[in-house]
Amino acid sequence: MKILLLGKTGQVGGALTPLLRQLAGSAADEAVVTLGRADVDLSDAAALAQAVQRAQPSLIVNAAAHTAVDRAETESEVAFAINAVAPGVLAAQAAKLNALLVHYSTDYVFDGSQRTPYRESDPTHPLGVYGESKLAGEQMVQASGCRHLLLRTSWVYDSTGRNFLTTMLRLAKQHGKLRVVGDQHGSPTSAAMIAEASLQLIRSMLNQPAMQGGLYHLTAQGQTTWHGFAQAIMRKAGLDVPIEAITTADYPTPAKRPAYSVLDSSKLQREFNYRLPDWQQALDALPALSSQQAA
Repeated sequence: MKILLLGKTGQVGGALTPLLRQLAGSAADEAVVTLGRADVDLSDAAALAQAVQRAQPSLIVNAAAHTAVDRAETESEVAFAINAVAPGVLAAQAAKLNALLVHYSTDYVFDGSQRTPYRESDPTHPLGVYGESKLAGEQMVQASGCRHLLLRTSWVYDSTGRNFLTTMLRLAKQHGKLRVVGDQHGSPTSAAMIAEASLQLIRSMLNQPAMQGGLYHLTAQGQTTWHGFAQAIMRKAGLDVPIEAITTADYPTPAKRPAYSVLDSSKLQREFNYRLPDWQQALDALPALSSQQAA
């Protein structure tokens, strides 16, 4: 089996790489092709199609995206090229090769007006360019007819790289106190958890060729606010740092964020018989944290 992974330098891509090599078995060096920004420009549709044709994969995993939510407001053309057109190219190539495509999307396809966890069937209504471009990418994949797993996730973090967790550790080290938004609700989801769940879903799909896949929510269970998440991070790191809860209005950003973007992952758990952990369990499962890990 030949595997193509895009986004090898990202959080999810980095966590997926060793698992996909494990899936490939003894021939992993030849069977797993990993590409990052330096290897292929996702905004160049022709170059992306050529990269897929060179690899001739039976499994394509797209963990690459334009994730700069605020910058997307002024870079809409690039955001749509990477988040919408590129997934469409991958899906078209997957259909030609009869390959399985795994593609990740986001809670930002919703506007946050609900107060109960969003299901896959709930109406979408993105608040900004990032969410609009990711939704367009979903639609491109669905329209292609390829076998696919569309996995919406949220509040992704890891103990390395640039993300909310490492940013909180850096700010705590610099300032000794934090001010964090306390009126946005979601489910923090670790890259390691996403990668492990993805592997199990991929195995199920490969073992059941008749499964066509579809759209699933993949997040940790439970919910909190950014303020609550920051508190949990400091506890995990053993840091006694005062954290003031502020409102979204106190921290204006170019792009609007959904006030409530908790996703209901029961469909995935039911159809794949796979249990997703609580967000606090997933955080506790990370190796010990320290302020030295700050991005």
